[in-house]
Amino acid sequence: MKISIVSKEWPPEIYGGAGVHVEHLVAELRKLVDVDVHAFGEPKEGAKSYETPTELETANPAVQTLGINLEMVRDFAQADVVHSHTWYANMAGHIGSMLHGIPHVLTAHSLEPRRPWKAEQLGGGYRISSWAEKTAYLAADAIIAVSNGMRNDILDCYPEVDPAKVHVVYNGIDTDAISRVSDNSALVKHGIDPQRPYVLFVGRITRQKGIMHLLRAAEQLPPEVALVLCASSPDTPELGQEVSDQISKLSSTRTGIHWLKDQLPRPELVQVLSHAAVFACPSIYEPLGIVNLEAMACEVPVVASDVGGIPEVVVDGVTGTLVHYDQNDTESFENGIAAALSLVVTDPALGQRMGQAGRERAVTEFGWDRIAKETIAIYQKAISDGSASSGTR
Repeated sequence: MKISIVSKEWPPEIYGGAGVHVEHLVAELRKLVDVDVHAFGEPKEGAKSYETPTELETANPAVQTLGINLEMVRDFAQADVVHSHTWYANMAGHIGSMLHGIPHVLTAHSLEPRRPWKAEQLGGGYRISSWAEKTAYLAADAIIAVSNGMRNDILDCYPEVDPAKVHVVYNGIDTDAISRVSDNSALVKHGIDPQRPYVLFVGRITRQKGIMHLLRAAEQLPPEVALVLCASSPDTPELGQEVSDQISKLSSTRTGIHWLKDQLPRPELVQVLSHAAVFACPSIYEPLGIVNLEAMACEVPVVASDVGGIPEVVVDGVTGTLVHYDQNDTESFENGIAAALSLVVTDPALGQRMGQAGRERAVTEFGWDRIAKETIAIYQKAISDGSASSGTR
């Protein structure tokens, strides 16, 4: 079986959970089947890369994406299945499926109807991305949702989709590569006091991640608690400035505010995770949240919103605390985040129990070897269903 994986992200150009997912899934799949990877950008080891066509260099980013997708489709001719990740790659999978008469499997990492703030970043391109995603979902032979919450969202946003073709396969975590470490040299390097308890946030600067809610909640944290923000890649300059202004305001009233604006190398990130008193995930939309798994793998308790697939990862009262998010009452949400963070960070014994339970859950429930096998079973079913329907598209 030969699989063509299509993704915007591929190492070293990974900036989100979808890229992490693709990297680890491919590593496991290659132990079992023949896989080639097709990714955006400059040449990279382990993948064929595609840059924006010259004639589209000044076009809207969504139009550039479609141009790259069209460049890719000729290279799926030898594949038995094409598997796309995110709307950036969905149209390549869709058109490649029609062109070569092969099944298209897609993994849903997020949904455009659930991210209206993307219009700030893409302008009219948001309508294009929404069209591309919907077209691909309605035609796909199989859809992989990374959580039950995501599956429910898919069927809600796209009710025309046959529920029988939407399968749940959780995101995963490499708990051998990501585990608690004692080294704290990265903290010292970035000016973080290893002796001071800190709340940690890791994520892109996007409305989805709820960073502004956390910054407002942080005003209520005990004064001895520091805040470390590994936050980069703002969706828009305006959002980046909004975050910067709020951090400046917070820094004027308390010490220990650390904003690491560049994406940390993995070893440094693991150190920063390992020494956190608590991890904060205030997302307002989150299909699963690999970053929560990374914190759990490092034995760190998690305080998170109860949206999307997060409750399928963070067990409330066991591996962390869930706070209800209501878009009509964000003040209560911020107060709840502040209270939950304060409780965990001031009770080290509670944090330790939750962290240990989180590590155990990450190891036993979210291994990539299991995920790869479940994914291959979906490929096999898509091929079998295609053959049974006489191979016509």
